[in-house]
Amino acid sequence: MEYKISEVVAKTGIPKSTILYYIKEGLLPQAKKLKSNVHRYNNEHIELIEYIQYMKEELGSTNEQIKFTLMQKNNSFSSSYSMLTPLMQTLSGIAPNAKYFSKEEFVEHYHIEKDLLDKLLREGIIMPLQGKYTQKEASIIHLVKMFLEEHADYTVLKEYLEHAKKLAELECQMQRSLCNFKKEDNFSQLWKIMFETLFTAKDYIFKRSTYTIFHKVLKDEIEIKKF
Repeated sequence: MEYKISEVVAKTGIPKSTILYYIKEGLLPQAKKLKSNVHRYNNEHIELIEYIQYMKEELGSTNEQIKFTLMQKNNSFSSSYSMLTPLMQTLSGIAPNAKYFSKEEFVEHYHIEKDLLDKLLREGIIMPLQGKYTQKEASIIHLVKMFLEEHADYTVLKEYLEHAKKLAELECQMQRSLCNFKKEDNFSQLWKIMFETLFTAKDYIFKRSTYTIFHKVLKDEIEIKKF
């Protein structure tokens, strides 16, 4: 189906100037030119505009990141690593302005016991990315030290790790399975499914499950005290 630019604006809520800017920057394909000053847009334009806005608003992706991803959009949705580029930074949980340290710098800066760090690395609880350490790793080590100072077992962290690995495998399967539904006009919809699952549903289900269990325990405790 073809649309005038005014219709694209109405459908997406994106100003005409922004749409033309996206075309100029190579984020959107050129419109079909019928004659001078008469252009027509199609469903792909609307689909991509929605994707661009989602990436900007939800992930804070730059034009260059989005452009790079869109260059790969006709590749296999499940096998193209470059398609995951905008997602990886968010999955890492590391702020864009985070300070990175080598292992030696990290140990010195945060006054970390090297033996403890090596132990947590072997256990997989500490997972530096590309051999670089941040405040994130320091906060986990600090937590483990609090467990140890109280002579408490940090098995719960090890269990988190095992469950996280299994869940990550399921998430990879989800991504691969979405490939089976890939069509010309559902590019942004498939990515929204993946993003919303990983960042919205996952957070909701995990936190609500913890709340539900804790709430039941507290309720049972109150009931017991009544008698």
